[in-house]
Amino acid sequence: MRPRRPLAFPVAGLEGQRRETLLWMCALIAANQLGFGAIVPVVPLYAEGFGVSESAIGLTIGVYGLARFALNVPAGRLADRHGRRRLLALGGLVTVAGNLSCAVAPGYLAFLGARLIAGAGAAMVLTGGQTVLADISEPHNRGRVMAIYQGVFLFAVGAGPLPGGVLAARFGLATPFAANAALAAVALLVAWFRVPETRGLRGGRGDGSSIGAPLPLRAQLSLLRAIPGFALVGLVSFSVFFARTGALFNVVPLDAERRLGLGPDRLGLGLGLISLVGLLLAYPSGMMVDRFGRKTVIVPASLLTAGSMLLFAVVPSWGWFLAACVVWAVASGIGGAAPAAYAADIAPTGMTAAALGGYRMIADAGYVIGPILLGAIADLVSPAAALAVAALVVTASALAFASGAPETLSPGIVRARSAGDRAGGADRRS
Repeated sequence: MRPRRPLAFPVAGLEGQRRETLLWMCALIAANQLGFGAIVPVVPLYAEGFGVSESAIGLTIGVYGLARFALNVPAGRLADRHGRRRLLALGGLVTVAGNLSCAVAPGYLAFLGARLIAGAGAAMVLTGGQTVLADISEPHNRGRVMAIYQGVFLFAVGAGPLPGGVLAARFGLATPFAANAALAAVALLVAWFRVPETRGLRGGRGDGSSIGAPLPLRAQLSLLRAIPGFALVGLVSFSVFFARTGALFNVVPLDAERRLGLGPDRLGLGLGLISLVGLLLAYPSGMMVDRFGRKTVIVPASLLTAGSMLLFAVVPSWGWFLAACVVWAVASGIGGAAPAAYAADIAPTGMTAAALGGYRMIADAGYVIGPILLGAIADLVSPAAALAVAALVVTASALAFASGAPETLSPGIVRARSAGDRAGGADRRS
């Protein structure tokens, strides 16, 4: 009788080392984003303690996004030149340094500089993480792979504020930054000791070896600009980041508090509901992306996002506010993984990290511009006008993508590949 082999269940169509890599990447991003979520409720309070204005407090949030925007493309070049594993570990190290510096900052300018360092670390981790996922996946399962990662990401960010708030209340506002640094150290160790080097997998070599020297930066950017759909998928993510940070995290809470009289508890419940619904929809959305194609998911999800902005602008009560939160959550849950899967699909061989770094740079521009522009519109005109502008930007990007971007995945190819996978699984079982 043959000895029994240990069972090896595929995850999102991945087996062996690729499956283990996905699981370790989920552990890495869970630690990283749990730490990030822990400091979300205390960043403005910590900055306020230095006796600065509200605009200066806002700058401590914006500078984090600015660092991500500036470092995404260089991070992609580092990943292509020196490997994904090294980039992830370096990003964890820089995140540790940035958050420890936040915890001990003696003044506002030191805190601002520390936030800039932490944002640089985030750019490395996020760009490196998406690149690893692109390396280990193929078009027929990429949506599901990225959806699993995205679901863990959303859950960790949504869960982080609770322990962060408890730590701040019991031990002081600096404590969540120290906890973030500790969790970033965990992510660093996972990256260095558990995540294998994946550079070269998409090139068909599978050994993690170099696939040749990367093109110069200017040549890479020119090549990416020439790829049909690259700029448009970046524009879609720009609009979503623009609406999320500018409207959902800035205009919506203030408007709901002033116009509807909602307190922090109800606001927190509504925004927390978004993370929960997004988590529940993450894997089903990945299945939709892999079955029906990227555009079939991206365009409706973007239009639903725009609809949620308009709903937030006119909600008359707490119940309607919850309904708007659910609409946003459904839109973000369904469309969360699709743009990144699309960007990975069109990345040239040997330029996966560069392409995803460029894609994230375009998206993170919305992280920086959204709060500034929509906040100014809310102050000068009205919150409803700001939310209408957010809806207009998201709608315009969705329509531009629908009309100008090619589909990167043929459902017929997916069905043929899935049938082949099932036949191969039957052969293995026999």
